[in-house]
Amino acid sequence: MKSLTYFYVTVLLLVWMCSCSNDSYQQELNSGSNKKQRQAFSYLSGNTMGTKYHVSYQDKRKRTFQTDIDLLLAEINQEVSTYEENSVISQFNKAKVDTFWFDEASFSGISSNFKHFIVNFQLAKKVYEVSQGAMDPTVMPLVNYWGFGYTEKSVVTSVDSANVRELKKLIGFDKVQLIQSPRMGLTKANPDVQLDFSAFAKGYGVDAVSDFLMDQGVENFFVEIGGEVRVHGVNPEGIPWRIGINVPLESASTGDIFKVLPLKDKAIATSGNYRNYREVKGKKYGHTIDPKTGYPEKNNLLSASVISDECIVSDAFATACMVVGVDEAIKMAEQVPYIDVYLIYGKDDGTMGVKKSRGLKVQD
Repeated sequence: MKSLTYFYVTVLLLVWMCSCSNDSYQQELNSGSNKKQRQAFSYLSGNTMGTKYHVSYQDKRKRTFQTDIDLLLAEINQEVSTYEENSVISQFNKAKVDTFWFDEASFSGISSNFKHFIVNFQLAKKVYEVSQGAMDPTVMPLVNYWGFGYTEKSVVTSVDSANVRELKKLIGFDKVQLIQSPRMGLTKANPDVQLDFSAFAKGYGVDAVSDFLMDQGVENFFVEIGGEVRVHGVNPEGIPWRIGINVPLESASTGDIFKVLPLKDKAIATSGNYRNYREVKGKKYGHTIDPKTGYPEKNNLLSASVISDECIVSDAFATACMVVGVDEAIKMAEQVPYIDVYLIYGKDDGTMGVKKSRGLKVQD
């Protein structure tokens, strides 16, 4: 919700990022005025979840964690990726049953306790409730209908309102329940109910890699997957990491930065619709689907960046913000003490404005 590029220009480390399947990007900037000696950091990158990951870390023992991280992300993919045909979530989506039992399916290469799937499911349930259904992982049938899912991308040639109404009957996270005792399974209110964790799975992957690095004693690091970011400690210049938010306009280049946020021991995810959309008969439809209407959400919110301790939380709430719009996103942030939001919205005069939660101490 994507490619990503790392390169140095003197003291500038620029990262092209996107979140929730959009092409907004963020950057980590190293201060040219900082006089501290540059510290030695290791850099890793690879493919995962249909995008790229990048990791920068400082390890006194000079270890490389490429293989460990690749294996960890592959394990996560096999549980929560809808693009993996035999993943847990894909098998659930294909199963035309009332109850899907984990132990009756064959999950090659998947850990026996399905911990990655369960963490994503439980986080989704929490954000679904807090956001009053704005972030709903059962929106998968509508995501596919509008051409943003794992099915053919050019599905919609004309909008069928009757079809949308029928698909809406499958939507609602209360239609899926997790059973953990005495067997593990998921109940479906309708065999056609499907799940989609793409609104926060990359954020979870960022957290998993970050937790792994901390378990290895690494204190200073930057982890990014498809635009979702978590940082800890300081950057190679010995100062807090700084994450730039792209100008949220379709016409903006990938080097146009709207705002730079300094972060320490935090995660950030940014969502927007300005590049990831489908056009049907001259009308553009963004990728953020409102579960309550069945249609792509249309409001003046151009970009929603959410800061929290965990990237999975930031990722999920960024999607919720895009659905509810500026004012409701601010209300939600004020009611949820563990998140802050930085919102860029379009004004009536064609300019852009900013609203942020009270807890986010940054200058305009």
